[in-house]
Amino acid sequence: MTEDLTDDEERGLELITREGGVHQSDFWKELDVSSRKGSRIVESLEEKGYIEREDTVYEGHNTYLIEPILDPADLDFSMLMAGDMLSPFVGDEEIDANSDKFSQWIMSLAYQ
Repeated sequence: MTEDLTDDEERGLELITREGGVHQSDFWKELDVSSRKGSRIVESLEEKGYIEREDTVYEGHNTYLIEPILDPADLDFSMLMAGDMLSPFVGDEEIDANSDKFSQWIMSLAYQ
């Protein structure tokens, strides 16, 4: 458990992180808490720097999209690599699935 979070905040953060984001209108339902308590959990997580909220319209209603703030150290870039070759789709170059660079990268993946 993250030391500065209550049990409810920890559960909420786990939900948001697992889903990659959730609408606030669904957040409190998923946690099985009141909408008021759900709002307080979200506000606390935002103040502590764990999440960010963005105004959105969901199912015809104004709400927030709640997304986790990811630590770059937690990101997994392994799928972008084939040996020591970076995916040709990363960067400024125009690459399509029929390009030589893409074919070479796929072959490198196959030989790993």
